[in-house]
Amino acid sequence: MVRKRFALGVTTAALLAAGHAVAAEPAASITGVEDRALREAIQRAMTETKAPPRSRSEARRRARDAGDDAVAVLRSEGYYAYVVEPDVSEADPPRAILKITPGPAFVIADPKLAWSGAAPDEGVVKRAESVIRLTPGAPGRSADVLAAEGRVVSQVQQLGYADAAAEPREVVVDHADHTVRPTFRIAAGDLTHIDGIQVVTQGRSNPAWVQHLAPWKSGDVYEPDDIAELERRLRDTGVYDTVSVSLAPKDQVLPDGLRPVIVTLSDRKARTVELAASYSSTDGPSADARWIHYNRFRRADTTTLTARLGRVDSRLEAELALPHWRRNQQTLKLNTAIFREDTDAYVETGAHIGADLTRRLRTTVYRTYGVSLDLAQVESLTTVNGVTTDVEQNFATFTLLGAQAWDQSDSVLDPTRGWRLDVRGEPTAITGDLTMAFLKLQAQTTAYLPFGQRRRTVLAGRFKAGQILGGTMPDVPASNRCYAGGGGSVRGNYYQAIGQRI
Repeated sequence: MVRKRFALGVTTAALLAAGHAVAAEPAASITGVEDRALREAIQRAMTETKAPPRSRSEARRRARDAGDDAVAVLRSEGYYAYVVEPDVSEADPPRAILKITPGPAFVIADPKLAWSGAAPDEGVVKRAESVIRLTPGAPGRSADVLAAEGRVVSQVQQLGYADAAAEPREVVVDHADHTVRPTFRIAAGDLTHIDGIQVVTQGRSNPAWVQHLAPWKSGDVYEPDDIAELERRLRDTGVYDTVSVSLAPKDQVLPDGLRPVIVTLSDRKARTVELAASYSSTDGPSADARWIHYNRFRRADTTTLTARLGRVDSRLEAELALPHWRRNQQTLKLNTAIFREDTDAYVETGAHIGADLTRRLRTTVYRTYGVSLDLAQVESLTTVNGVTTDVEQNFATFTLLGAQAWDQSDSVLDPTRGWRLDVRGEPTAITGDLTMAFLKLQAQTTAYLPFGQRRRTVLAGRFKAGQILGGTMPDVPASNRCYAGGGGSVRGNYYQAIGQRI
């Protein structure tokens, strides 16, 4: 046992020594830089080496290369009165040395904006000047100067000058007062007015339908956000592999002076089949088959046929989703199904037909209106005068839906921070073996809070509340009551095992 431990210790020491021998190190050592952040920035910029130089000439070459890297960092940080001296140590083996005197940090002074060619209107000029945001006296970093120029060009483009571009800027570095005086030269070009859409595709989409998605009218002033919004609307449909939306080149201006917008679409495969199987110790085995047809009606629609076989839920279902139906940001879903639900609370067999209309009010706010009709047979246990009996009832249920959802989480599929809230109301009328009407209200919120090292652990919580107004127990059919339980609700309890006991 002692020999094994000794051998292991020798092997470990040898591996550590080998790792130390090949560890990368900066190409040159630095002297003369007191500012820690500046010194570390220079070290990061230098090329790393895994072996010492084999000669003084190689060490001198490394010092010169490191000096070039240091100069680039110094200038980028606003040090223009620097002195950088590459040198070689007298040690054996020789080492590359950089002797650096950064000098004073230069500061921004009197940034200006000049126009190449005709200047845009006064309002655009003022907006462009307002986004320069270079404060006199701030460090004269080259990255800040370049960022200011980019903001100016972007602002001018946002205000309708699609061809705005930066021409060579003039930056005066004054060593007398240690200032950096930038003058940005911008060619604004002409104010751009856009036309309709030219669809370039070999796919199935109707160009007229694509045209109605445009958030502008022919003759409107160009806005980059409108182009991005059209691309997002097309991507949100989920029926395209690739979507590209761009302003036509300047040489394709129409005789009336308008510029078209080019839309290039590549349809995803028209049909897909999805198969899935699962097993749960509480719900037993289940199998799903789904057939999906994309863009069948040439307006980015999706038709889905689903067959599911399981102990709790078995159904045949069809759904047609029509995005941007009658207006943008509005999706109509038509669905029908025959189903059987076998839970601890009830057994329901029937048919369903319904329609939902969902409108996105803002990026994270959705409102839904719906209507549905269910014809079903419900078997449930009912207690009357202390006697529990199995009751079978036949109903026709007409339901309206009004719902609103807010999603402030950071991801639709895998949230790690933020919150969600869903509020819904369902006025319901029932006829058949029982005639009644009631209002079912529900609200659910979830929240996600990351914590711990690198915030990789997420604390998630859910709260759900509901109430039925206008209905009394046990009159409300079992399938319309409020339940909880199961993997997506209260874990540790069977699906819909938590509910009213009659």
